[in-house]
Amino acid sequence: MSLASPTGDARRAGRRWDVGHDGASTSPARLPMTYVLPLRWHTDTGLAELTGYLRWLADRVEVLVVDGSAPELFARHAEAWRGVIRHLPPDTAERGLNGKVIGVLTGVRAAGHEHVVIADDDVRYDEAGLTAAHRLLGRVDLVRPQNYFDPLPWHAWWDTGRTLLNRALGADYPGTLALRRSTFLAMGGYDPDVLFENLELIRTMRAYDGTEAAPAWLYVRRLPPNAAHFRGQRVRQAYDDLAQPARLLTALAVLPALAAAVAARRPALVLGAAAGTVALAELGRRRAGGTAVFPPTTALAAPVWLLERGVCGWLAVAQRFLLGGVRYGDTRITRAAHRPHTLQTRPRPR
Repeated sequence: MSLASPTGDARRAGRRWDVGHDGASTSPARLPMTYVLPLRWHTDTGLAELTGYLRWLADRVEVLVVDGSAPELFARHAEAWRGVIRHLPPDTAERGLNGKVIGVLTGVRAAGHEHVVIADDDVRYDEAGLTAAHRLLGRVDLVRPQNYFDPLPWHAWWDTGRTLLNRALGADYPGTLALRRSTFLAMGGYDPDVLFENLELIRTMRAYDGTEAAPAWLYVRRLPPNAAHFRGQRVRQAYDDLAQPARLLTALAVLPALAAAVAARRPALVLGAAAGTVALAELGRRRAGGTAVFPPTTALAAPVWLLERGVCGWLAVAQRFLLGGVRYGDTRITRAAHRPHTLQTRPRPR
């Protein structure tokens, strides 16, 4: 679905969530929207920053945190957020391997509004982003915004190469989605036993004939993980490609193609492929005003990320067939996401 892009000034307006344009706190009119944040923390190192963001959000939308953290952390969160947001545990009636999906199912059902934003704990909306998502949900059932990292340490730069390639070839998979609650409930939610939960939700919505918008201009800030967390996620993120055969085959072809070029002593082929990958990423960077949030050097990260995915793709396939799946918390998940055909042929909830 194509929708008009806001101006550059509108995209930049309100990018900082803690203050208004004059440096003072703002109290705008609240939107009829619920913000659902599924949470499961093992440490509270970011509690103060997240609490400030939640306070800012609570002035603008209903905020609901579904907290699957350990009891001592849950109690600490309840104290920090008392009187500010709705704080509740995951529904014990829900069963599934993916704790985030359980949190989403709990939160959407408990939401007080038709328009719902689902966001990871590192996502930071501004007023323009909330308002745009709300308006788009007046026309479609599902909205896929575009995340960008700010600040941009080396590992966030690295991962931005993936983002730009996704933008050039279609749409990225962000850490946040917005949806209509009635459509979500009517389709019966989505499977909590898959790893790539955002793709599963998108495919389930499509199978239910839900409408979708992926506005490349709707930029939503994301805080980068620490470097250790980034390193620990490489194979797990590559495992997502098992649900997308074309992407998986491309990733698996990287190392054989590189080895063949080296064996044939054809460095020009390697350099040409790298240059082509950078050019493709640059198209994604320039799309829909992306130069406002993606620095020029981020296109150079694309061949680096592609080489990494070529290595991790093979490791992901090995984990699937040798270990039965990829590690997720205290368990292993086998399925990345269901095929679209499988979801389309399933009986629909009454």
